[in-house]
Amino acid sequence: MNIIRTQAVELSVIPALAYKQKLSTGGAGIKILRVEGISAVCTINKRTTEMTPYGKVEEDLFPMEAFDEAYELTNSLPYSARGNIKLSAIEVAQSEDVTEDAPAEQVDMTLSPEYKAIVERYSDEKGKINYTLMNKDFIQFASKSKIVANMVEAGAGQDEIVETVVKSRATEISRQKESLDDESVKLLIETLDEIDPRSAFKELKNHINRMLAKQRGSRK
Repeated sequence: MNIIRTQAVELSVIPALAYKQKLSTGGAGIKILRVEGISAVCTINKRTTEMTPYGKVEEDLFPMEAFDEAYELTNSLPYSARGNIKLSAIEVAQSEDVTEDAPAEQVDMTLSPEYKAIVERYSDEKGKINYTLMNKDFIQFASKSKIVANMVEAGAGQDEIVETVVKSRATEISRQKESLDDESVKLLIETLDEIDPRSAFKELKNHINRMLAKQRGSRK
């Protein structure tokens, strides 16, 4: 069974591997797998980035320092559908609890050409997404877009404009003939947000806000 997760990273705090994954309950979590074959999960609060143990976690085996290290090492690593991990020749079985895979009814945007194109275009030599570069590119696109200018003039909301920019730019980068539908665009942004909890398009949102504020000021 594949899991929508980052690549595994090696921890120094304890003898273990770890990765960030999408949760069936929504959002993201950090999973740590010790070499003995036991594991533990912390969920990540999307707003505060605070981690909360899921279920019973033995602190002597899984100290919060290990989750902190795992969080830092996996930050900005992209998701993809990945299989089981082998530790010391022992295959770690994936349990059937709510922490494993993404909701079955939800579209997996990591499989979309738009997501793959964004990851390929903006990833650095370490395989992490360079959000500064990505936002700069999307801001340049927004600044030149007649559609965006018309939306700003009409007083459209920030979220609506951001989704339009992401939809248009993602279509262009991935060279698709048709754009994503509105729900898929929202899922694409959500997936990218889970990789970088500070908000993948924070700079783009700030730019759109400045455009809207300037437009409101010109009307006074």
